[in-house]
Amino acid sequence: MAQPLPVDEALQRLLAGVEPLGSEQVPLAEAVGRVLASDLHARRTQPPFPASAMDGYAVRAEDIATLPAYLRPAGESVAGKRYSGTLQPGEAVRIFTGAPVPEGADTILLQEDAIVHEDGRIEATEATARGRHIRKAGLDFSEGEKLLAAGRVLDAAALALAAAANHPVLDVARTPVVAILATGTELVAPGATPGPDQIVASNTYAIMALVQQAGGRSIDLGIVSDDLGALDDAIRRARESGADILVTLGGASVGDHDLVKDALGAAGMELDFWKIAMRPGKPLMYGRLGELRVLGLPGNPVSSIVCGHLFLKPLVAALTGQAYEHDIRSAVLGTPMGANESRRDYVRAVVASAEHHGDQLVATPFPTQDSSMLKTLAEANALIIREPHAPPADAGDPCKVLMLR
Repeated sequence: MAQPLPVDEALQRLLAGVEPLGSEQVPLAEAVGRVLASDLHARRTQPPFPASAMDGYAVRAEDIATLPAYLRPAGESVAGKRYSGTLQPGEAVRIFTGAPVPEGADTILLQEDAIVHEDGRIEATEATARGRHIRKAGLDFSEGEKLLAAGRVLDAAALALAAAANHPVLDVARTPVVAILATGTELVAPGATPGPDQIVASNTYAIMALVQQAGGRSIDLGIVSDDLGALDDAIRRARESGADILVTLGGASVGDHDLVKDALGAAGMELDFWKIAMRPGKPLMYGRLGELRVLGLPGNPVSSIVCGHLFLKPLVAALTGQAYEHDIRSAVLGTPMGANESRRDYVRAVVASAEHHGDQLVATPFPTQDSSMLKTLAEANALIIREPHAPPADAGDPCKVLMLR
């Protein structure tokens, strides 16, 4: 019997040959969080003209070089409506922030540095150097300039830049679609009344959240019982759904009622690997069903979610062209830990900064780590990573943690 794969090797095999799914055009307002599929270039120059950076008066620097200096009002320039004339010697144009600087003007006299007299004359109380408070045309960007590189996740600043560059539609990576199938006769949906031997299904909602965090979209295929006919029908629905990934929850272990692996094999799945040398989450399966990638996660809630973090999120991200990086940090243990066994262990813990050690992180594991216990996972903000056969460790010993939030 083949030995369980090390975690890192399993992840490498999972991601081997994964290519982005292509791109699609979406309106700017729908692009938040999406991944830019091609470089974005400016379709205009910003600002398109020399613009005032302050409220005041557009003047010639030489006219106010010697004080006192008095200027004649010639008009005004506001955002959206420029002064159409050319500034003459001894003149001033009232100007507001963002307004075009008139021809002939080369500096902005701040309004707090000017006194308007009753006869309308404007007295400059401060000399202003040439070019002060004027934003040059193209100060931000110029037409044709590359503004955003392919692969950029579109956040608020990137979307604002794209809008300013006059892009109403953006070319983004296609969103991976993940079909999620929960299996087990013992499961009922939240809100239902469980029978005496049933439990409420929870994994689907955690996996949907992980898919969304990684940039994917989920399809909920519901719950199917431990029956080959029902599983065959669910697998058919998954293939017809247009999904890129099928995630099965439970049923991939070695029990008499764990039928998912057999059902997928009967449907033609090419199995890549099954069983990982990790805890929680040993019964993890990966294969291909034609173009559909299949990831079988364990049924225990904590195992399912930890495997989702380690394997599903990187796979979804890779299909958008992203390299997913887990947030792994250095810390010290808050309590002693015993020797580890032959699998890499991911131990639920709370990580906090030490009160008297600057930025040093201290990771304190929960005393009970059963893979059915969701409460401790919800309370944990990290997983302590313990390598296979790690020796006993004392409080204060260094460790690595994978941050969850």
